[in-house]
Amino acid sequence: MSSTTQFLEIPRADGSTGRIAYDDQGTGPLALLAPGMGDVRATFRFLTPLLLAAGYRVVTTDYRGMGESDTGWAEYSSEATGGDLAALLQHLDAGPALLYGNSYSAASAVHVAADHPELLRGVVLAGAFVRDAPANLTGRIATFLISRPLLTRPVWFAWWPNMFPKRPADYAEYLAAVKANLKEPGRTKAYAQMCGGTHSPAEAKLPAAKGSGVPVLVLMGTADKDFPDAVAEANWIGEQLGAPVELLDGGGHHPQVDAPEQVRDLILGFDPQSPAAAK
Repeated sequence: MSSTTQFLEIPRADGSTGRIAYDDQGTGPLALLAPGMGDVRATFRFLTPLLLAAGYRVVTTDYRGMGESDTGWAEYSSEATGGDLAALLQHLDAGPALLYGNSYSAASAVHVAADHPELLRGVVLAGAFVRDAPANLTGRIATFLISRPLLTRPVWFAWWPNMFPKRPADYAEYLAAVKANLKEPGRTKAYAQMCGGTHSPAEAKLPAAKGSGVPVLVLMGTADKDFPDAVAEANWIGEQLGAPVELLDGGGHHPQVDAPEQVRDLILGFDPQSPAAAK
């Protein structure tokens, strides 16, 4: 699988523009895949070829501040990322898309569903944060520490192994690449700002997302340690959105890494424009 990075220029608050990086492969119904917090679009390195083989056009993107997207934004939030995802879908102009949001960008997907339902034919929320998760004292301390730029990388990469109960063969190499990305100028500061943010605007838009008519599928690994009770959180999200919930046994916070074939099959069964259904 090969791809060439493309960039979408988006206006900034100060009148300048910033670039959002993405790649665009294949033909067929559009699927836009957005990574989780502190990650880059290569998280979809296993899922993308499976979806391409299934007949999709697959676009993966880096949200502002990470990967190959620009830093220097006035705001880093899941709401702002939702606006960027909507702008990218408008730019691609390929008809309603399937939007896959993982972790942090799942909240962004809620914003898109609520504000721009015409851009979507379905949403997959994987390891989803769509509200500020309840946290014990340890969690509150960790959030405080990770939002301080000098401590962001040490705290984040101390937690990183917990997200992958099923480590892929390239785990060490991929972790090294993400570490290198966060060392680039401006990225740690941007990520610290993300970590200090809130998903409460996404929670407030859950009723609008449900009322939009956009179908939603909730995916959650049963061993996802980012939540006090991952199964309970998945079921809560499903109830709020009237959405089916699929639990991935033993999976962690990144279903597209832990179980790409299973995720592919679930997407094919969920997507109203699934290439498989057309055969």
